[in-house]
Amino acid sequence: MVNRPGVVGAAIVPHAPQFLTLPETEDKAQVARVNAAMRAIGDKFRALDADLLIVLSNAHCDDMVVHCVPPFAIHCGTRAEGSGLHEGAWPIDGEAGYALLRQLLDLGFDPAFTLDAKLGTAFTIPLEFCGYAREQPFLPIFVNAYVPPQPSPERCFAFGQALAHAIERAGCRAVVLASGGLSHYPGTPRYPEPDIDTDRIIFERLAAGNLRYLMSFDSAALDRTGNVECRSLQILAGMIGDRKPDSALFEPSWHHIYAVVGWTDLAPTKEAPLYYPSTASERSELARAIFAVVDDAAARAAFLADRDAYAARFELAAEERAALVSLDRDALRERFRINPMLLYQLEARLASK
Repeated sequence: MVNRPGVVGAAIVPHAPQFLTLPETEDKAQVARVNAAMRAIGDKFRALDADLLIVLSNAHCDDMVVHCVPPFAIHCGTRAEGSGLHEGAWPIDGEAGYALLRQLLDLGFDPAFTLDAKLGTAFTIPLEFCGYAREQPFLPIFVNAYVPPQPSPERCFAFGQALAHAIERAGCRAVVLASGGLSHYPGTPRYPEPDIDTDRIIFERLAAGNLRYLMSFDSAALDRTGNVECRSLQILAGMIGDRKPDSALFEPSWHHIYAVVGWTDLAPTKEAPLYYPSTASERSELARAIFAVVDDAAARAAFLADRDAYAARFELAAEERAALVSLDRDALRERFRINPMLLYQLEARLASK
Protein backbone atom coordinates (compact mmCIF):
# COMPACT_ATOMS: atom_id res chain seq x y z
CA MET A 1 0.00 0.00 0.00
CA VAL A 2 1.19 3.51 -0.87
CA ASN A 3 1.34 5.53 2.37
CA ARG A 4 2.76 8.78 1.07
CA PRO A 5 0.42 11.76 0.42
CA GLY A 6 -0.77 12.19 -3.15
CA VAL A 7 -2.67 10.22 -5.76
CA VAL A 8 -2.48 6.56 -4.75
CA GLY A 9 -4.96 5.13 -7.27
CA ALA A 10 -6.47 6.31 -10.54
CA ALA A 11 -8.83 5.05 -13.22
CA ILE A 12 -10.45 6.03 -16.49
CA VAL A 13 -14.10 4.92 -16.55
CA PRO A 14 -17.19 5.57 -18.71
CA HIS A 15 -20.53 6.93 -17.54
CA ALA A 16 -23.05 6.28 -20.31
CA PRO A 17 -26.60 6.93 -19.06
CA GLN A 18 -27.67 3.68 -20.73
CA PHE A 19 -25.82 1.87 -17.93
CA LEU A 20 -28.70 2.81 -15.64
CA THR A 21 -31.71 2.72 -17.96
CA LEU A 22 -30.64 -0.39 -19.92
CA PRO A 23 -32.92 0.16 -22.93
CA GLU A 24 -33.51 -2.65 -25.43
CA THR A 25 -30.80 -1.19 -27.68
CA GLU A 26 -28.09 -2.13 -25.20
CA ASP A 27 -25.93 -5.23 -25.03
CA LYS A 28 -26.62 -6.32 -21.45
CA ALA A 29 -23.63 -8.65 -21.42
CA GLN A 30 -21.36 -5.78 -22.46
CA VAL A 31 -22.69 -3.54 -19.72
CA ALA A 32 -22.08 -6.36 -17.25
CA ARG A 33 -18.47 -6.69 -18.43
CA VAL A 34 -17.89 -2.97 -18.02
CA ASN A 35 -19.52 -3.06 -14.59
CA ALA A 36 -17.33 -6.00 -13.50
CA ALA A 37 -14.15 -4.22 -14.64
CA MET A 38 -15.13 -1.05 -12.81
CA ARG A 39 -16.13 -2.96 -9.67
CA ALA A 40 -12.74 -4.71 -9.61
CA ILE A 41 -11.02 -1.31 -9.70
CA GLY A 42 -13.30 0.00 -6.97
CA ASP A 43 -12.51 -2.99 -4.76
CA LYS A 44 -8.80 -2.31 -5.11
CA PHE A 45 -9.33 1.38 -4.43
CA ARG A 46 -11.17 0.63 -1.21
CA ALA A 47 -8.33 -1.62 -0.12
CA LEU A 48 -6.01 1.39 -0.40
CA ASP A 49 -7.99 3.09 2.40
CA ALA A 50 -7.48 6.55 0.89
CA ASP A 51 -8.50 9.78 2.63
CA LEU A 52 -10.23 11.28 -0.41
CA LEU A 53 -12.28 10.00 -3.35
CA ILE A 54 -12.31 12.34 -6.36
CA VAL A 55 -14.62 12.01 -9.36
CA LEU A 56 -13.29 14.11 -12.20
CA SER A 57 -15.77 14.51 -15.04
CA ASN A 58 -17.30 16.94 -17.48
CA ALA A 59 -20.24 19.27 -17.16
CA HIS A 60 -22.97 18.19 -19.63
CA CYS A 61 -24.56 21.61 -20.16
CA ASP A 62 -26.38 21.19 -16.84
CA ASP A 63 -25.83 24.04 -14.38
CA MET A 64 -22.74 25.36 -16.15
CA VAL A 65 -23.96 26.42 -19.56
CA VAL A 66 -25.45 29.94 -19.46
CA HIS A 67 -24.86 32.02 -16.35
CA CYS A 68 -21.32 30.78 -15.59
CA VAL A 69 -19.13 28.39 -17.58
CA PRO A 70 -15.78 27.94 -15.78
CA PRO A 71 -13.02 25.83 -17.33
CA PHE A 72 -12.63 23.97 -14.03
CA ALA A 73 -14.79 23.95 -10.91
CA ILE A 74 -14.65 22.23 -7.52
CA HIS A 75 -17.70 21.36 -5.44
CA CYS A 76 -17.22 22.65 -1.90
CA GLY A 77 -20.69 21.98 -0.53
CA THR A 78 -21.78 19.23 1.83
CA ARG A 79 -24.38 17.66 -0.46
CA ALA A 80 -25.41 17.74 -4.12
CA GLU A 81 -28.63 16.82 -5.84
CA GLY A 82 -28.34 13.90 -8.26
CA SER A 83 -30.30 13.41 -11.46
CA GLY A 84 -32.33 10.78 -13.28
CA LEU A 85 -32.28 7.41 -11.57
CA HIS A 86 -29.69 8.88 -9.21
CA GLU A 87 -31.84 11.77 -7.97
CA GLY A 88 -31.66 12.74 -4.33
CA ALA A 89 -28.83 13.93 -2.14
CA TRP A 90 -25.23 12.76 -2.56
CA PRO A 91 -22.68 13.53 0.19
CA ILE A 92 -19.83 15.84 -0.84
CA ASP A 93 -16.44 16.22 0.86
CA GLY A 94 -16.56 20.01 0.63
CA GLU A 95 -13.90 20.49 3.29
CA ALA A 96 -11.42 18.66 1.07
CA GLY A 97 -12.63 20.75 -1.84
CA TYR A 98 -11.80 23.98 -0.03
CA ALA A 99 -8.41 22.60 1.02
CA LEU A 100 -7.49 21.79 -2.58
CA LEU A 101 -8.88 25.10 -3.80
CA ARG A 102 -6.60 27.02 -1.44
CA GLN A 103 -3.58 25.00 -2.54
CA LEU A 104 -4.44 25.49 -6.23
CA LEU A 105 -4.69 29.25 -5.73
CA ASP A 106 -1.20 29.22 -4.23
CA LEU A 107 0.00 27.14 -7.19
CA GLY A 108 -1.27 29.65 -9.74
CA PHE A 109 -4.60 28.05 -10.72
CA ASP A 110 -7.90 29.71 -9.88
CA PRO A 111 -10.73 27.26 -10.56
CA ALA A 112 -14.29 28.22 -9.73
CA PHE A 113 -16.04 26.64 -6.80
CA THR A 114 -19.68 25.88 -6.14
CA LEU A 115 -21.72 25.09 -3.05
CA ASP A 116 -24.93 23.95 -4.72
CA ALA A 117 -24.27 22.66 -8.26
CA LYS A 118 -26.27 19.57 -9.15
CA LEU A 119 -24.62 16.35 -10.25
CA GLY A 120 -25.29 14.60 -13.52
CA THR A 121 -24.87 10.85 -13.78
CA ALA A 122 -21.40 11.49 -15.23
CA PHE A 123 -20.37 11.75 -11.57
CA THR A 124 -22.64 9.21 -9.91
CA ILE A 125 -22.51 6.30 -12.36
CA PRO A 126 -18.75 5.87 -11.79
CA LEU A 127 -19.43 5.62 -8.06
CA GLU A 128 -22.20 3.03 -8.40
CA PHE A 129 -20.41 0.93 -11.02
CA CYS A 130 -17.20 0.97 -8.98
CA GLY A 131 -19.15 -0.39 -6.02
CA TYR A 132 -19.19 2.64 -3.74
CA ALA A 133 -22.07 3.00 -1.30
CA ARG A 134 -24.23 6.05 -1.82
CA GLU A 135 -23.25 7.21 1.67
CA GLN A 136 -19.59 7.53 0.62
CA PRO A 137 -18.56 11.22 0.56
CA PHE A 138 -16.61 12.24 -2.51
CA LEU A 139 -15.29 15.34 -4.24
CA PRO A 140 -16.64 16.24 -7.69
CA ILE A 141 -14.34 18.27 -9.94
CA PHE A 142 -15.85 19.62 -13.15
CA VAL A 143 -14.18 20.36 -16.47
CA ASN A 144 -15.97 22.24 -19.24
CA ALA A 145 -16.03 19.86 -22.21
CA TYR A 146 -19.02 20.97 -24.27
CA VAL A 147 -19.30 24.78 -24.21
CA PRO A 148 -16.67 26.62 -26.29
CA PRO A 149 -14.22 27.99 -25.51
CA GLN A 150 -13.15 24.92 -23.52
CA PRO A 151 -9.79 24.67 -21.75
CA SER A 152 -7.01 23.60 -24.08
CA PRO A 153 -5.41 20.16 -23.73
CA GLU A 154 -2.25 21.85 -22.46
CA ARG A 155 -4.23 23.70 -19.81
CA CYS A 156 -6.01 20.50 -18.76
CA PHE A 157 -2.67 18.70 -18.39
CA ALA A 158 -1.24 21.60 -16.38
CA PHE A 159 -4.33 21.66 -14.16
CA GLY A 160 -3.82 17.95 -13.51
CA GLN A 161 -0.23 18.54 -12.48
CA ALA A 162 -1.29 21.34 -10.14
CA LEU A 163 -4.12 19.23 -8.73
CA ALA A 164 -1.71 16.40 -7.93
CA HIS A 165 0.62 18.87 -6.18
CA ALA A 166 -2.32 20.32 -4.27
CA ILE A 167 -3.29 16.87 -3.01
CA GLU A 168 0.27 16.26 -1.84
CA ARG A 169 0.49 19.67 -0.16
CA ALA A 170 -2.84 19.06 1.57
CA GLY A 171 -1.28 15.91 3.05
CA CYS A 172 -3.98 13.51 1.91
CA ARG A 173 -4.04 10.26 -0.03
CA ALA A 174 -6.52 10.33 -2.90
CA VAL A 175 -7.99 7.97 -5.47
CA VAL A 176 -9.28 9.51 -8.69
CA LEU A 177 -12.02 8.35 -11.06
CA ALA A 178 -11.64 10.27 -14.32
CA SER A 179 -14.81 9.77 -16.33
CA GLY A 180 -15.37 10.80 -19.93
CA GLY A 181 -15.46 9.40 -23.45
CA LEU A 182 -14.24 7.70 -25.36
CA SER A 183 -15.83 8.85 -28.63
CA HIS A 184 -19.50 9.68 -28.89
CA TYR A 185 -21.50 12.57 -30.33
CA PRO A 186 -24.49 13.21 -28.03
CA GLY A 187 -27.14 15.54 -29.43
CA THR A 188 -25.83 15.28 -33.01
CA PRO A 189 -26.71 13.14 -36.05
CA ARG A 190 -23.42 11.31 -35.56
CA TYR A 191 -24.47 9.76 -32.25
CA PRO A 192 -24.64 6.24 -33.74
CA GLU A 193 -21.19 6.64 -35.35
CA PRO A 194 -18.45 6.57 -32.66
CA ASP A 195 -14.91 6.84 -34.02
CA ILE A 196 -13.72 3.33 -33.20
CA ASP A 197 -10.51 3.58 -35.25
CA THR A 198 -9.27 6.64 -33.40
CA ASP A 199 -10.38 5.27 -30.05
CA ARG A 200 -8.64 1.95 -30.54
CA ILE A 201 -5.35 3.80 -31.02
CA ILE A 202 -6.01 5.94 -27.94
CA PHE A 203 -6.79 2.84 -25.89
CA GLU A 204 -3.69 1.00 -27.09
CA ARG A 205 -1.51 3.95 -26.12
CA LEU A 206 -3.16 4.20 -22.69
CA ALA A 207 -2.81 0.45 -22.12
CA ALA A 208 0.90 0.77 -22.95
CA GLY A 209 1.28 3.55 -20.37
CA ASN A 210 1.62 6.43 -22.83
CA LEU A 211 -0.86 8.89 -21.33
CA ARG A 212 0.85 11.86 -22.94
CA TYR A 213 -0.47 10.59 -26.28
CA LEU A 214 -3.72 12.27 -25.26
CA MET A 215 -1.93 15.59 -25.65
CA SER A 216 -1.60 15.04 -29.40
CA PHE A 217 -5.33 15.86 -29.68
CA ASP A 218 -5.91 19.59 -29.81
CA SER A 219 -9.35 21.11 -29.31
CA ALA A 220 -10.32 20.66 -32.98
CA ALA A 221 -9.23 17.00 -33.00
CA LEU A 222 -11.14 16.29 -29.80
CA ASP A 223 -14.29 17.73 -31.37
CA ARG A 224 -13.81 15.99 -34.72
CA THR A 225 -13.29 12.54 -33.19
CA GLY A 226 -16.11 12.86 -30.64
CA ASN A 227 -13.65 13.00 -27.77
CA VAL A 228 -14.38 16.37 -26.18
CA GLU A 229 -14.81 14.51 -22.87
CA CYS A 230 -11.19 13.35 -23.03
CA ARG A 231 -10.32 16.58 -21.25
CA SER A 232 -10.91 14.75 -17.98
CA LEU A 233 -8.43 12.13 -19.19
CA GLN A 234 -5.93 14.83 -20.11
CA ILE A 235 -6.23 16.16 -16.56
CA LEU A 236 -5.56 12.67 -15.22
CA ALA A 237 -2.51 12.41 -17.49
CA GLY A 238 -1.15 15.51 -15.79
CA MET A 239 -1.86 14.00 -12.39
CA ILE A 240 -0.09 10.65 -12.80
CA GLY A 241 2.11 10.99 -15.91
CA ASP A 242 3.08 8.13 -18.20
CA ARG A 243 2.50 4.89 -16.36
CA LYS A 244 1.41 1.43 -17.50
CA PRO A 245 -1.97 0.43 -16.01
CA ASP A 246 -2.63 -2.85 -14.25
CA SER A 247 -6.03 -3.35 -15.91
CA ALA A 248 -7.55 -2.29 -19.22
CA LEU A 249 -10.79 -3.07 -21.09
CA PHE A 250 -11.99 -1.84 -24.51
CA GLU A 251 -15.69 -2.25 -25.34
CA PRO A 252 -17.16 -0.61 -28.46
CA SER A 253 -20.92 -0.09 -28.54
CA TRP A 254 -23.12 1.41 -31.26
CA HIS A 255 -23.09 4.85 -29.61
CA HIS A 256 -20.04 4.95 -27.30
CA ILE A 257 -16.61 3.42 -27.10
CA TYR A 258 -16.24 2.31 -23.48
CA ALA A 259 -12.75 2.16 -22.00
CA VAL A 260 -11.89 1.10 -18.46
CA VAL A 261 -8.26 1.62 -17.47
CA GLY A 262 -7.00 1.27 -13.91
CA TRP A 263 -3.87 2.17 -11.96
CA THR A 264 -4.25 0.68 -8.50
CA ASP A 265 -0.59 0.74 -7.47
CA LEU A 266 0.90 4.19 -7.88
CA ALA A 267 3.98 3.63 -5.75
CA PRO A 268 7.02 5.50 -7.07
CA THR A 269 8.62 3.62 -9.94
CA LYS A 270 12.31 3.34 -10.69
CA GLU A 271 13.30 5.18 -13.81
CA ALA A 272 14.86 3.07 -16.52
CA PRO A 273 18.58 3.79 -16.94
CA LEU A 274 19.29 6.32 -19.66
CA TYR A 275 21.48 5.54 -22.63
CA TYR A 276 23.00 9.00 -22.19
CA PRO A 277 23.09 9.66 -18.42
CA SER A 278 24.15 12.81 -16.66
CA THR A 279 27.58 12.69 -15.07
CA ALA A 280 27.39 11.92 -11.37
CA SER A 281 29.14 14.49 -9.20
CA GLU A 282 31.54 11.89 -7.83
CA ARG A 283 32.58 10.97 -11.40
CA SER A 284 33.32 14.53 -12.53
CA GLU A 285 37.11 14.12 -12.15
CA LEU A 286 37.03 10.93 -14.23
CA ALA A 287 34.98 12.67 -16.91
CA ARG A 288 37.41 15.59 -16.87
CA ALA A 289 40.37 13.24 -17.37
CA ILE A 290 38.66 11.59 -20.35
CA PHE A 291 37.58 14.89 -21.88
CA ALA A 292 41.15 16.23 -21.69
CA VAL A 293 42.32 13.30 -23.86
CA VAL A 294 39.54 14.08 -26.34
CA ASP A 295 39.99 17.83 -26.39
CA ASP A 296 43.71 18.50 -25.87
CA ALA A 297 46.44 17.16 -28.15
CA ALA A 298 49.12 17.42 -25.44
CA ALA A 299 46.99 15.51 -22.95
CA ARG A 300 46.29 12.90 -25.59
CA ALA A 301 50.00 12.48 -26.28
CA ALA A 302 50.71 12.15 -22.55
CA PHE A 303 48.02 9.49 -22.21
CA LEU A 304 49.43 7.50 -25.13
CA ALA A 305 52.97 7.80 -23.80
CA ASP A 306 52.25 6.69 -20.22
CA ARG A 307 48.67 5.96 -19.17
CA ASP A 308 49.54 5.43 -15.51
CA ALA A 309 51.39 8.72 -15.27
CA TYR A 310 48.57 10.53 -17.04
CA ALA A 311 45.93 9.06 -14.73
CA ALA A 312 48.01 10.08 -11.72
CA ARG A 313 47.49 13.74 -12.63
CA PHE A 314 43.87 13.45 -11.55
CA GLU A 315 42.23 12.72 -8.20
CA LEU A 316 40.75 9.37 -9.17
CA ALA A 317 39.64 6.46 -7.05
CA ALA A 318 41.64 3.28 -7.60
CA GLU A 319 38.91 1.58 -9.61
CA GLU A 320 38.42 4.69 -11.76
CA ARG A 321 42.14 4.88 -12.46
CA ALA A 322 42.26 1.19 -13.40
CA ALA A 323 39.31 1.57 -15.81
CA LEU A 324 40.87 4.60 -17.47
CA VAL A 325 44.33 3.06 -17.80
CA SER A 326 42.97 -0.17 -19.25
CA LEU A 327 40.32 1.67 -21.29
CA ASP A 328 37.71 -0.68 -19.87
CA ARG A 329 34.84 0.71 -21.91
CA ASP A 330 32.22 -1.50 -20.25
CA ALA A 331 33.22 -0.32 -16.78
CA LEU A 332 33.43 3.30 -17.86
CA ARG A 333 29.98 3.14 -19.46
CA GLU A 334 28.04 0.79 -17.19
CA ARG A 335 29.67 1.12 -13.78
CA PHE A 336 30.77 4.74 -13.80
CA ARG A 337 28.02 5.92 -16.16
CA ILE A 338 30.32 7.97 -18.36
CA ASN A 339 28.33 9.37 -21.27
CA PRO A 340 28.68 7.00 -24.27
CA MET A 341 29.16 9.94 -26.65
CA LEU A 342 32.20 11.06 -24.65
CA LEU A 343 33.57 7.52 -24.81
CA TYR A 344 32.87 7.43 -28.53
CA GLN A 345 34.88 10.63 -28.97
CA LEU A 346 37.69 9.11 -26.88
CA GLU A 347 37.87 6.03 -29.08
CA ALA A 348 37.80 8.13 -32.24
CA ARG A 349 40.69 10.35 -31.06
CA LEU A 350 42.82 7.42 -29.99
CA ALA A 351 42.08 5.43 -33.13
CA SER A 352 43.43 8.28 -35.25
CA LYS A 353 46.86 7.95 -33.62
